[in-house]
Amino acid sequence: MIRAFKAADLTEFAEYRNVADIAKYQSWTEYSLDDAKKLFAQTNYAQFAVSGNWYQLAIADAITDQLIGDMAVHFIDEYQAEVGFTIAPQHHKQGVATEALQCLLGYLFTELSRHRVIAITDCLNTASVAVLEKVGFRREGHFKQNVMFKGRWGDEYLYAMLASDFNR
Repeated sequence: MIRAFKAADLTEFAEYRNVADIAKYQSWTEYSLDDAKKLFAQTNYAQFAVSGNWYQLAIADAITDQLIGDMAVHFIDEYQAEVGFTIAPQHHKQGVATEALQCLLGYLFTELSRHRVIAITDCLNTASVAVLEKVGFRREGHFKQNVMFKGRWGDEYLYAMLASDFNR
């Protein structure tokens, strides 16, 4: 289930984001409870889908409501969005990211009538690459050494999907 974050999620959210393997391909190296609280305070779900804004969404178990990961969505403009996902380590390799991404894409394309959704990932992040390709994203670009990332030049892939390509 994808839902808005609750204050009760923030400790667990900060804990899994602070795991080195999780932070490896993310913009942070360490992630504290204060970082989580700041992100939560900055997110205005009442004005969801405003162009130019990022929103963090919780991925929760549909039965227990336990936090198992999160998704980021950036509304680039009224036609396009960018997505990203992070799954708690104990829930890796269970199809959580694939299922959550399919659900979010359905919402973005069907309910919000977005035309195009993109995702950008480090080329070395093979797990994210696999999820994006499994869901049906098309690799549109390979940017060589385009970003200084944690002290080294990194390569990124740009993936995209059009509403007309989405398998409902």
